[in-house]
Amino acid sequence: MTVKSRTAHLMGTVIKVQIEHDDPEPILDEVVRRLKSYEQRFSANDRRSELMQISQKAGFEPVKVDPELYQLIKIGKQISVYQNDNLNIAIGPLVRTWRIGFNDARVPTKSEINSALAKTNPNDIELDDTHQTVFLRRLGMAIDLGSLAKGYFADLIAAYLKQQDVASGLINLGGNVVVFGPNFKTTSGNWRIGIQAPGQPRGTHRLILNLQDKSIVTSGIYERHLEQAGHDYHHILDRRTGYPVKTDLASLTIISDRSIDGEIWTGRLFGLSQNVIIAKLAVMDGIDGVLINKDGSVISTLPKQATVIL
Repeated sequence: MTVKSRTAHLMGTVIKVQIEHDDPEPILDEVVRRLKSYEQRFSANDRRSELMQISQKAGFEPVKVDPELYQLIKIGKQISVYQNDNLNIAIGPLVRTWRIGFNDARVPTKSEINSALAKTNPNDIELDDTHQTVFLRRLGMAIDLGSLAKGYFADLIAAYLKQQDVASGLINLGGNVVVFGPNFKTTSGNWRIGIQAPGQPRGTHRLILNLQDKSIVTSGIYERHLEQAGHDYHHILDRRTGYPVKTDLASLTIISDRSIDGEIWTGRLFGLSQNVIIAKLAVMDGIDGVLINKDGSVISTLPKQATVIL
């Protein structure tokens, strides 16, 4: 068996995939090819992507899409129709209004925010399972899959690697990590996954997780933000108010079997109070969380042996 890794710059971040296999290079080539394909089809910023075609034809006509994209939109709509949490894939008009994370980011007017909010009802996403089409009923609507896509991609890549009899692997899609099989570099077989210390230089860890066969998804307010007139606005927007969510959390990490579940629960829980998040995690099977508050304190629902706080 040979351990090989591949690094690529895709989806606005650094992607790293490491596998153990007798013939790893062709498999890693295919992984990169698939990730490039996902980026082209699922991008919310490339006017040529299938996802952008849906938004461009909002209010006019349905768009037939690839089955993988259709399935993710279907998952996203099912979750988004819940009104008691913050995940909403129809939030695209609001994201475009703020543009946080891009060079032209700005604080919109209240009128602009209200106008964008009026176009974010997920019930206006019309799906046709027979024809695999997506139709946005209102002009100006836009789907944003940024809260789900990387987890979905990670699960697809992990499934492909296992089909190729990869003995063990690590998939890091820029903050979305999946590990499976034993890590032969450690005596326990566990993978050591660092959780970023919010506000510190990239690679500075606040804690280390010792895990195997898990997904680790982190969402935080410390990387993409906008400073204007003495105020700091982060990129996680409240689907109700249209402004960045009010929170004492700097980051929330979800540990789960599937990466898509990690995406879902970081999206659904971020913005809730610390006590509510802990209470919800306590009753979920197979889902754990690590909360890092703005003051740097850490709360983890994982067993103590799985968490090393630095």
